[in-house]
Amino acid sequence: MRKTVAGLLLALTAAGAATAPSAAAPAKPPKPTVSKFLAPGELDPAQVLPAPPRDGSPEALAELAELHRLEAARTPERFALAKHDEDFEDVTSIAAPLGPAFDLARLPATALLFEDLRNEDSLAVKRFKAFFARTRPITADPTLNPCKHGEDGKTAYPSGHATMGYSAAAVLSNLMPGNAQVIQARAADYAESRLICEAHYRRDVEGGHVLAVALVAELMTKPKFREELEAARAELTAAHIAP
Repeated sequence: MRKTVAGLLLALTAAGAATAPSAAAPAKPPKPTVSKFLAPGELDPAQVLPAPPRDGSPEALAELAELHRLEAARTPERFALAKHDEDFEDVTSIAAPLGPAFDLARLPATALLFEDLRNEDSLAVKRFKAFFARTRPITADPTLNPCKHGEDGKTAYPSGHATMGYSAAAVLSNLMPGNAQVIQARAADYAESRLICEAHYRRDVEGGHVLAVALVAELMTKPKFREELEAARAELTAAHIAP
């Protein structure tokens, strides 16, 4: 069953992630520069995603209108979750519904797998964003009230948070198929937070979903990635976290 917003906030708190607006986000690792698994040229942006709508086009204006509707309807509780999701861009946010047993500090093989996956989705998003160069919603409409200001100089398509979330969810679902439904629901909520935060358009988060699926499918063909995946599976099984 899909968790409520309150349930998600409680789960995130139980997992050790503070949800107060003043809470500090975890320190981000250095930005990756090279793929551990993919060769240069794999996952061509032009072959994976369609071009986003042009600024000022009817499609882009409709997406802006959706953000205004979401802003008008968002509750303080949902806004708090969106702010949390903006700050905590890692697998622990997606795994929160699994509870405190999913503790990467005690699961080194699993931690390595998701560290490397994070490296791969970061590299892919950086390349795709540079290729499409879509501006953020706040650039097109300064009347928006986002979770965080100062995003107007950044690119939007595809959403990095959505790509990370759906990539992590795909791999977690492979490792724990019995929990796939709740994991995928959490990834969808996490991606929706980018709209609640008005950091991205709808097509940005949809593009992140498509990129995540393509990325994980490609990684699954790589023996080195499969080795890490199976080591994590064995570790989670031994810890009685996965069947």
